Amino acid sequence: MGMTLIEKIIANHSNQDTVKPDDIVDIRIDARAARDFGGANVVKNIIDNNLNIDDTSKTFFTFDCNPTGSDQKYAVNQQICRDFARERGIKVYDLENGIGTHILIHDGLVYSGATSVTTDSHANILGAVGAFGQGMGDKDIAASWSNGKVWFKVPKSVKLNINGKRPNGLSAKDIVLNLLNKFGANTLLSYSIEIYGEDIDKLSLDERITISSMATEMGAIIILFTPNEEILKYSEERSGKKIDLVKADSNANYDQVIDLNFEDFVSRVSRPGKPHDAVDVNIVKKVKIDSGFIGSCTNGRYEDMKATADVLKGNKIAPGVVLKIVPSTNEVWEQCLDNGLIKIFKDAGALVSNAGCAGCAAGQVGQNGKGEITISTGNRNFPGKQGKGEVYLASPAVVAASSVAGYITTPDDIPDEPATFDNLLKPQTKSGKKEKETSNDNPKFLEGRVWYIKEDDIDTDMIFHNRYLSITDINEMGQYTFDNLKGYEDFAKQAKPGDIVVVQKNFGSGSSRQQAVDCFKALGVQAIVAESFGAIYERNAINAAFPIVRYNSLNDIDLEDKDTIKINLETGEIINTKNNKTINAEPFSDVQMEIYQNGGLF
Repeated sequence: MGMTLIEKIIANHSNQDTVKPDDIVDIRIDARAARDFGGANVVKNIIDNNLNIDDTSKTFFTFDCNPTGSDQKYAVNQQICRDFARERGIKVYDLENGIGTHILIHDGLVYSGATSVTTDSHANILGAVGAFGQGMGDKDIAASWSNGKVWFKVPKSVKLNINGKRPNGLSAKDIVLNLLNKFGANTLLSYSIEIYGEDIDKLSLDERITISSMATEMGAIIILFTPNEEILKYSEERSGKKIDLVKADSNANYDQVIDLNFEDFVSRVSRPGKPHDAVDVNIVKKVKIDSGFIGSCTNGRYEDMKATADVLKGNKIAPGVVLKIVPSTNEVWEQCLDNGLIKIFKDAGALVSNAGCAGCAAGQVGQNGKGEITISTGNRNFPGKQGKGEVYLASPAVVAASSVAGYITTPDDIPDEPATFDNLLKPQTKSGKKEKETSNDNPKFLEGRVWYIKEDDIDTDMIFHNRYLSITDINEMGQYTFDNLKGYEDFAKQAKPGDIVVVQKNFGSGSSRQQAVDCFKALGVQAIVAESFGAIYERNAINAAFPIVRYNSLNDIDLEDKDTIKINLETGEIINTKNNKTINAEPFSDVQMEIYQNGGLF
């Protein structure tokens, strides 16, 4: 039996001739990067554990979360990274460069069949060129810098065939929003997705980047494309070397093969709070907006900028509306300048910033205020992620058209006169959630009071909001646990050492931040029990020796909030002490138990 694309890449970077799903192997990493917000913690791990750097030519810092250096705490972290880089001979892609994952593609550091890890939870964007990219926490990144490799569990693969002709005017953002509408945030949780189709093969690099960038929001490990001739040639030019195409074997074994009809896809907008709440744009038309944002690793490419300029040319931003435009890299910025796009943006009344992550990170333009309604090309609209207001997600053309109209609309339906702030159509309000963690002496048997939170998709901004990311002292983290999860804002004050948090699907989706694990340890929470976990969160918890346990169903133990449960980490047995009913959850894997008993990855 042959191998899927991700299996082929992993096997090529391990000491295995073949690999299969659930194998745990060490993967050699071709490009290892840390961003400005996570970089200082990577440095701390390296120094505290007396680690060396395996290969400085494959090791990088990328400053993209706060490329303006406008926040003092970010500036401190950036300088920590610069000082360390000077001492160890590591290349820094500093403030003027833009988004790190895009730089890895631009500079030919990743390409078909390559591997990369960064502190960016959207590192799976590298699937756009047929490369393995993973966002990981600071412990994982420090280990990769020191060892040149990381342990990884081979995921199951899904083959997604999108058949038929691509509808006219359907953007890449529309394509991925249709996939989110179809599969939600956890149907394909922890899968590697390979996308195929006659018109899919025609997608440009920029379009593939848009689609791959939102694998994280689908809960997937990665969305992989097999490079076509044009993209392979691009990578060869950028890397300066001949690249052998890596593709799945014709007899590869997929866990699922799914067929979709391209002609069923429509233009979509995600409503506030959930990227997968992606509805037909006509459902939200005429919702009044305060601001627009065009940029991010999802839609900050030149083709996105060109689509924006095509709408804005000869038009003006509606009175009272602010449109913020941020190219993904300095290379894209200069293309916009050379081709007259910057002038079009400025003539329309838009604000244009230097390249970077912008609205998706707290350190650059794109944040909104309480009560503000934003339509954005970003990849996340979790509560609080882009500010205190509400965020709709859409394509660059729809965001530009909406900014001209003053309300959500499409380029073919821009009114002659923009809307004013009278008789506003109020959007639906969405809410978000958060969770918790523990500290113990690594016992194999746990017993504690349950916090039973019956929610799916509790993301890392709900657990530990990005406004606290500058905190590096674990002892300070606990007080902020779940303060962005509706109904659990006082969790940190009420939780007791020894408590156990029980949740549902896809706990810890979203960012790669280690703090979303460490905040629970600071409170003395013993474990998280969930039906499934976000892939990066799972790794971060295991590496921090923090117990996480998967279950299939809790129905047989009649669990209620504040019950007491016992957990055997070796066997997976969970007992509700109120009624002595028992279920069998997943026991710790050998790797998880080894790291747990070791007190952590280091």
